[in-house]
Amino acid sequence: MAISRIIANITQYISEAAMRIFGPTDDAYPVIGVQPFTGEPYDKRKDDND
Repeated sequence: MAISRIIANITQYISEAAMRIFGPTDDAYPVIGVQPFTGEPYDKRKDDND
């Protein structure tokens, strides 16, 4: 019985890992979309102090 229990535990461990890898994602990232640019664009002419 001990060998069958070990095999069952190994099988469960591997199948749970496979379900986690290939299952649907459970990410809880907020849906925020594209954020507007609020800075100032880079101007090479202003930056040239040479």
